[in-house]
Amino acid sequence: MVSARITLTSESHLHEVEVRKATMSDIHALLKLINSYAADGIMLPRTEFEMSENIRDFSVAYLGSQLIGCGALHFYTPTSGEVRSLAVDPSLKAHGVGKLMMEALEVEAVDNHLHAIFAFTYVPEFFQKMGFQQVERGELPLKVWKDCLRCPKFQCCDEIAMVKALRPHPVLTSTNVESETGLIQLPNIKQL
Repeated sequence: MVSARITLTSESHLHEVEVRKATMSDIHALLKLINSYAADGIMLPRTEFEMSENIRDFSVAYLGSQLIGCGALHFYTPTSGEVRSLAVDPSLKAHGVGKLMMEALEVEAVDNHLHAIFAFTYVPEFFQKMGFQQVERGELPLKVWKDCLRCPKFQCCDEIAMVKALRPHPVLTSTNVESETGLIQLPNIKQL
């Protein structure tokens, strides 16, 4: 991914934000941001080992030398991926950093020819603004539940499943892509 830049304006100062793929040197800053949300029960906590294993999934946003946002695109099937660990420095919410991160992850998904991306969230309004639709969790591929097994809220999950179609699935016809409720069905690998 090529670095993307936006400008944040605060108190009549312009600040450039750089978005790029994460590297191993970002791990400690990522852990600090993600685990601050995990402490509030909003995200799953991550370990240094997990971050090392999954660093290629992550993109980061920096304001100078400060990590101000992150997000990961984790592939589940050849046509779908999950947006996870989307986090913004709390002091910069409502400044467009979350939108910028989401746009970078979506470009990555399109570049990898994914047909749909999904997320579990406590902030469905943000994802709706980004073009996602709410779905029943049972409509998502079974593989996504592997992370849920270690979640302290597994038995009483209150996260909302959201999906965004990026392109039509080549196997599915237009009549069965949308259910009667208008929700988008994620492609199932068994149909390929």
